[in-house]
Amino acid sequence: MKHDELETVAASLSGDFRSIEPHLRSIDKHLTLRTYLDGFALGPIDTKAWQSLRGNKAAMGFIRKNTLGHLSRWFNYIEQAHPELGEEAKAADAASKAKTAAASKAGANYNLALQDADKGVVTRFLPEPSGYLHIGHAKAALLSDYFGHVAYKGQMRLRLDDTNPSKEKQEFQDAIVEDLALMGIKPDTLTYTSDYFDYLYDMCIKLIKMDKAYADDTDQETMRDERMHGRPSKRRDRTVEENLRIFEEMKKGTEEGLANCIRAKLSVDNPNKAMRDPVIYRCNIEQPHHRTGRKWNMYPMYDFACPVVDSHEGVTHALRSTEYTDRNPQYQWFIDTLGLRQVHMWDFSRLNFIKTFLSKRKLAKLVDSGKVWGWDDPRMPTIRGVRRRGMTVAALRDFIIKQGPSRNIVSMDWTTFWAANKKEIDPVAPRHTALLKKDLVKVDLSGSETPSGVVVEERPKHPKNPTVGNKQVYFSPQVYLDQADAKTFKLGEEITLMGWGNAFVRDIPAGEPIPDLKLELNLKGDFKTTEKKVTWLSAQGFDLVPAELWEFDYLITKDKLEEEDNLEDYLNPNTASMEEAVCDPGVGKLKKDDIIQLERRGFFRVDKGLGDWAEGEAGEKGPRVVLFAIPTGKGGK
Repeated sequence: MKHDELETVAASLSGDFRSIEPHLRSIDKHLTLRTYLDGFALGPIDTKAWQSLRGNKAAMGFIRKNTLGHLSRWFNYIEQAHPELGEEAKAADAASKAKTAAASKAGANYNLALQDADKGVVTRFLPEPSGYLHIGHAKAALLSDYFGHVAYKGQMRLRLDDTNPSKEKQEFQDAIVEDLALMGIKPDTLTYTSDYFDYLYDMCIKLIKMDKAYADDTDQETMRDERMHGRPSKRRDRTVEENLRIFEEMKKGTEEGLANCIRAKLSVDNPNKAMRDPVIYRCNIEQPHHRTGRKWNMYPMYDFACPVVDSHEGVTHALRSTEYTDRNPQYQWFIDTLGLRQVHMWDFSRLNFIKTFLSKRKLAKLVDSGKVWGWDDPRMPTIRGVRRRGMTVAALRDFIIKQGPSRNIVSMDWTTFWAANKKEIDPVAPRHTALLKKDLVKVDLSGSETPSGVVVEERPKHPKNPTVGNKQVYFSPQVYLDQADAKTFKLGEEITLMGWGNAFVRDIPAGEPIPDLKLELNLKGDFKTTEKKVTWLSAQGFDLVPAELWEFDYLITKDKLEEEDNLEDYLNPNTASMEEAVCDPGVGKLKKDDIIQLERRGFFRVDKGLGDWAEGEAGEKGPRVVLFAIPTGKGGK
């Protein structure tokens, strides 16, 4: 080979094995009577070729097998005779690994290279208003928002898929719009599948006239059995005229119409069961549609409405989870058969968590049966539920975006979810103190350092962040301690009162619970030498603020709930617990949605402040601060 040919070959060794194999054979032949590719010493061409081959796994596998003897001889000789190349290669490897690790830490790979993106990108989020958004919906919405607005500077549409009046409500519709706004998602347009009922009706007529759809009154059980075993319905060969007539009866809601549905004529025995004549229209007269009232007695199914309206609305790229992968050929069939504008598709994995189910039907069952307080219950995997539990919007967005558009399906532990949230709240959450109300221990302090009366000092709310502000801390001759702490004390032991100083235990009355204690202050003592650091509250100078401290657990006991599992068999009987507490006066100033850290107890979100109670709502207990514990990633959810 001539010099320019060698340069061309050396520059072509970074592809896959199929593309580089001819070049490898040419090099092997060229090296039959040569030590170097070019000349009689190591030069730029030999260096470039060796480095390219070393960085190519396909080529290295070929070389190590010694299939091309002259090529392998040359490669090994260069490696041994010129160790400086090996050191450079190792440095490059280290840099590459560091780059990969940094990318992994930063989050997922979004380099999808969407088809025809140069022609413009319009994505859409398509939830059904039959419940509140859960974290699985959040992933779909955020990915559609990312690719529509951020990655390609295009558009992202919100379309509410309201085709089932039996399940859908205005309440759910409004909640979806509000939750998206809460997550910082601003769709360019808001539409409804019901906006296109007339258009979908016309498209179904078109399919029937093409003899690509038929009316079927087969009972549900028989239809399911026929589809499962690949047998045609007896109604499959109805004439076009008969199908059109029955479709009109469905529209009128007559007895004959109600007995029928419309099925697309795709296939009877396709290995992909989604292609076996799916139902595309069915009657539903149970209740009025929340937007169209009684205008329609029949409604399109998702599998039909989705591709037809996507194409009609101008969606260019439909992103949806891998649970719909089997339906992709069906989606394409409707586009092709009706001659509609093409829409590109991308599947991504659902966001799955252990001991969690995201079926809206099952979640609705918990709400309707009173097993939870509502769709925003802090035990629910809804957007409102995890927010009420204490998840910040910033952490929620960041966590889901980092999962990326991968198709790999994994069941995640809640640990990483809540650990991401802790990074957001730890630097800014004010610190406060709470003691359990049950069996509070009153402590008399003695010693020369004991204040003669109540002393109030300004202290920072956060030990490392002065911008959080200050709070008033009360010091007095009498304080309260937790019973659990007092039980661990030994006579004469030195303990630390957090935020004040050390003290010696001078008297512990016999009996349980311990009613009171005597401590002698030793503020010059070294807190590093004490084993016990305890929280306390002044017993004088202010009224203790009443509070409820709530802890929550998983709703189910099984890591993964299968579709055939009976929900009641796996419901956790004990998912919430509450303890009454008293807190420092700063807690009484908190309002709903504030997030704090109670010393030695963890982070909490304020569900109700003292001023958030309506008249008569507080009951016999009176107004109190309701605090929900926020997981931090150590104990999961």
